Amino acid sequence: MRPMLRDGRWIVRRHIRAAPEAVWALLTDLAAWPRWGPTVRGATIDGGRVAEGARGTVTTAVGVPLPFVITDVEPGRRWSWAVAGVPATAHGVDPAAAGCIAWMSAPLWAPAYLPVLGIALARIEAMAAPS
Repeated sequence: MRPMLRDGRWIVRRHIRAAPEAVWALLTDLAAWPRWGPTVRGATIDGGRVAEGARGTVTTAVGVPLPFVITDVEPGRRWSWAVAGVPATAHGVDPAAAGCIAWMSAPLWAPAYLPVLGIALARIEAMAAPS
């Protein structure tokens, strides 16, 4: 994992040998978030799906529930959120040869979170493209 800095955000990327649609499904399936997100125990969202303006609650790995709002969505490509009123991570997938590039970004002030994003991407790869 080699983080990049772009547009004032840290980005980590991973090539995954799976269809972009399969990775997108994992990125937007709240039931899957605890399986790939090391800091997530569970989540609920109004309307049941990731959509711009949707509000919900994410429960951290230590059991603390935090409110969130989905701030931006490009269906099939990327989504971002604010957690407890703070701009947080963005999640995305881009088509690539032999699969896709999955990526996550963190705000400039949160480089310590990059290893967590790397773990999440590795887990998504294991879920989407099992060996």
